[in-house]
This record gives sequence, C-alpha cells and structure tokens, in this order.
Amino acid sequence: MEAIVYEEFGGPGVLHLERLDPPRPGPGQVRVAVRAAGVNPLDHKIRNGWMEGAFPTPLPATPGAEFAGVVLEAGEGVSEFAPGDEVLGWSATGSYATEALAEAASLARKPAGLSWEEAAALPVATDTASRVLDELALAEGETLLLHGAGGGVGSVAVQLAVARGATVIGTASPANHDYLRVLGAVPVAYGDGLVERVRELVPEGVDAVFDASGRGALPASIELRGGTTDRIVTIADGDAAELGVAFSSGGGPSADRLGANARLAETGELRVEIAQVFPLADAASAHALSEGGHVRGKLVLLP
Repeated sequence: MEAIVYEEFGGPGVLHLERLDPPRPGPGQVRVAVRAAGVNPLDHKIRNGWMEGAFPTPLPATPGAEFAGVVLEAGEGVSEFAPGDEVLGWSATGSYATEALAEAASLARKPAGLSWEEAAALPVATDTASRVLDELALAEGETLLLHGAGGGVGSVAVQLAVARGATVIGTASPANHDYLRVLGAVPVAYGDGLVERVRELVPEGVDAVFDASGRGALPASIELRGGTTDRIVTIADGDAAELGVAFSSGGGPSADRLGANARLAETGELRVEIAQVFPLADAASAHALSEGGHVRGKLVLLP
C-alpha cells in the first residue's frame, strides 16, 4: 500500500509518499481500501507538533482522521460489515493512505447517492458541528454567533443550526458572504469592529457563540455575551483556558450521528462543499492551503 508519512514535526515539506506493508485488522476492526480522505485543520496542527499535549503522536506517522472507502477485510468479532461494503468514518491508522484500519464501531454505511469525495468530507465536520451545538444547547428562536462559518465545520454548523430554528450570524471574509447567505446565515466580516457590526444586527447581543476559526475572536465574543463566558465554545483557540472559555476537544465519534448526517447529505438537506481535490501524493499542497486558513468547505485527497 501507499501512504503519506512524516518522520519529524514541521511544515508541509515533511510529508512524503511511502510504500508500506498493509495493516491487518485486529478484533473489532476492518481493513478498508480508501477511496477519499478528508483534510482538516487539526491535521496540520498535529504535523507541526503543536498538539502534542492533547494528541501525542508517535513518529513516523500517517496523517488523517476521516475517509470513505470499501471494506477489504473484517477482523474477529465484526459482523456488521463485510468485504465489499461501502463505508465512511474515522481511521485508526491515518487516512492519507490507499488502505487504512478502522474500528467497526466508528463506521457508517455510505449512501449510494453520495460521491466518495462528499462522503469523506462528512465525519469530522458533521460530528464536530453536531456535538458543539448540543454542548451549547442551541434552541429554536435563539441567535448563534459562528466564527469561521465558511470552513468545513462552520458551513455544516450553519446548516444544522438553521435547521434547529436558530438565527446564525457567521463571520467570514467578504468573498464568502454570498455563500453563507445561501446556507442561511447572516454574514459579517471578522476583525476590528466586529462587536459593533454584530450589535447593529442584534443590539441585545447573542445567545451562544461557536468559534470554529481560532483567530482571536473570543474577547469580542465575551463582550457580545454581556461579559460572560457561558455558552461560548471554541474548537480552535489555544488561549481559551486563559479567558475561561470552554474548549471542545470532542468525545468518541458517533457512527449513528454520522449515518444520519450522511443521509441528509444524500438527499440534499445538508450541503457538502468540496473546496478542492488533490491526489494523495500532493498532500503537502493540501496542507499548505489548509494552513492558510481561508478554505471554503473541505479539502479532499484521492488515493
């Protein structure tokens, strides 16, 4: 099999393609032929060595958390999947590869109407967005301020929040404002003057804040919440603890929730935006683009 590997922490240039022996599934695992792998901002943060405190990474390592593919082999005790089944979910060995292992409990069946690229873009973004909205207890009639609304997680969170009956104010660069309007959000530019721009829309402030960008918007968010850190959650700002803001690092992935969101994507009720597709061997270019921080939707690798 082929896989992207890095032996040291550093910039995108540490990523390279290698030939490796295929992994063998243990009890409760399946071996999957990867058809597409999603790229997430967390991938380059781990590759840089910035996340060692939360995600210790033995080297050499293969990046990637999510994929879609075809089951090749089922390990002992696996009865829900068999060779030939099309699945999507989370990898246990790194998804930037032609083959990967996954816990059977972390997989959902891929709906026939979803492309491989769309399916691979779903697990991390939809699970994270759903989980954080639950943590915020976002309800019908409330107003959510969502930072990084045009990104992979943000664009899914916009749609799921709107489906709950909430009003979403989404921060993004002006180039993404029309896109956010299509998704159902009210766009605002981030940066200096954010508090004033949001208060023009909602003078009374906002009910909850979801920070998916990690670009220094938490102080303004606290001000817009009336000085409290209650009902503010970030998935990206390393300074959250210093400000007393909750950092959502996640729990175990939910295959049931993934399956439900995949069915919504198949019917068009949940839009999956694919920003760009790269061949597996060009993973370094995908990381460089992701690290720039202005990607609309998801980046995907094709083995």
